[in-house]
Amino acid sequence: MAIFIERPRTSCALGGALATMSALPRVVPIIHSALGCGGNLSGAAAFGAGYCGSSYASGQSAPTSAVTETEIVFGGSDRLHEEIQSTLDLIDADLFVVATGCMTEMIGDDVQGVVSEFAGGRKPVIAISTPSFKGDAYAGYSITLEGIFNKYLPRSNPKKPKLVNLFGLVPSYDPFFRGDLSEIKRLLEKLGLEANTFFTPDQTFANLASAPSASLNILFSHVWGVEFVENFEQRHGTPYWITDLPIGPEATDHFLKEVAEKLEIEAQRVEEVIAQENKEYYGYFQRAVDIFTDADYKFYAAIITNSNYAIPYAEFLERELGWVPKDIFITDLLHDGQKELLREAFQAKNLLGELIFERDTSRIGVTLRQRHPQDQGQRYFDAYTPLYLLGSSLEKELAVGRGLNYLSVSFPVYNRIIVDRGYSGYRGGLHLFEDLIDVLVAPK
Repeated sequence: MAIFIERPRTSCALGGALATMSALPRVVPIIHSALGCGGNLSGAAAFGAGYCGSSYASGQSAPTSAVTETEIVFGGSDRLHEEIQSTLDLIDADLFVVATGCMTEMIGDDVQGVVSEFAGGRKPVIAISTPSFKGDAYAGYSITLEGIFNKYLPRSNPKKPKLVNLFGLVPSYDPFFRGDLSEIKRLLEKLGLEANTFFTPDQTFANLASAPSASLNILFSHVWGVEFVENFEQRHGTPYWITDLPIGPEATDHFLKEVAEKLEIEAQRVEEVIAQENKEYYGYFQRAVDIFTDADYKFYAAIITNSNYAIPYAEFLERELGWVPKDIFITDLLHDGQKELLREAFQAKNLLGELIFERDTSRIGVTLRQRHPQDQGQRYFDAYTPLYLLGSSLEKELAVGRGLNYLSVSFPVYNRIIVDRGYSGYRGGLHLFEDLIDVLVAPK
């Protein structure tokens, strides 16, 4: 059944693929789609993710066949061949990925056939199918990983016992992906491990090529990339572990202990790292306790974000700050099986609040108003107040209208710039605490 989605929080599969490739080192997309697709989708990701911009030969400068009426009528295969050839002549990269859009898929262009003509050439060229009817940007992320890691990269039997791959955070559509991955990498390195993040500035194409040699894939998502890591295990023999992104000391302590157990790291080393990180965390945190307690900064919370961050945010607010998450909106396009997986993960944490699956911005606002009605002068009025709203820039109007404290933490984020900010781990927990309280003291 068709439904109307007002002010969506994601783009199509092609948009997710382009955002993913924009963050991969020396991987260049070749867009085979209608005129305007690449620019519009890249603009949405570049500005909606805290103004993260674009990289080499991506965004507005990504190569594209830009098909028009002529190709729609007579086919776009020749135009695609021409675009691939000119891209290989002009752009320096280690891997070129043809990503298709709706129009070229509907007219039935033989994209794989065209790409096969460049097999054995100067640089590798592969193709992935990313029309909008394959899914949204999160699906496009999974499709891109599948095409590169499970179809392009060769099998690798020898494993590096201390190498892990990090997956699950979707570039741009998880606006803090760079900072979050960097913090996880920092912590894993303190355990003596190497970590491929793939999407942070320190990574190279060699990191991507080494992925099949990893001993463990860590997936920070209960629903996105699951089939990918399953196929990765079948092709490359690397086991996977699905877990929540840790935010704050309690969740991160648990995360590090589990990693150590899976990779057989000495317990004493793990405890030393945890002790050191906790000392640093609480050394900073305790200096802010006066304002936090004296001003009585205790809140009910409503969280509006995607499935990757909803549970981690709720856990941090409840376990670390003592707040009460009441409404946890998950805005992904999910089928019933994926929703059930998230419910099980949420119940396993034994957290307060309720998961609410809703994508439509207006309906989210209506639901919040129904669950948190305003005082109309009744003699007795039971309200969940004060309420703090963690959402996207789409919730700003709602928050201002209701007089709520509000922080943008999910896509799209237009009212703050995100460079290396992240909320994962110990340092990320401090960042999140700092940003939450900053909203409260800013008017003073």
